[in-house]
Amino acid sequence: MKEGGLMKNILKFAVLLIIISILAGCFPGEGIAAVDDPAGFFSGIWHGWIAPLSLIVGIFSDNIRVYEINNTGWWYDLGFYMAIISGFGGISLSRKKMKKKHQD
Repeated sequence: MKEGGLMKNILKFAVLLIIISILAGCFPGEGIAAVDDPAGFFSGIWHGWIAPLSLIVGIFSDNIRVYEINNTGWWYDLGFYMAIISGFGGISLSRKKMKKKHQD
């Protein structure tokens, strides 16, 4: 029984490492977006979702930024802020609902 639990934990850790490796190739500032091919709306959404990770990784790497400098402008900004607000705003809304349930 303990071996099955250990294997599940190893599998979860391996999947987590794979996901982190995939995400690492999509951080803002990595050189994927250029002046000729700027980051657009969907890149803005993605960069907004991974902004907390970008901030942490950016502490240790000079190339990683939270926000892509080479972007399309307003459309990138819209996607970025939509992801930021929905991600972190959703967390606060779910906490308020949980507090209400516990108070009732």
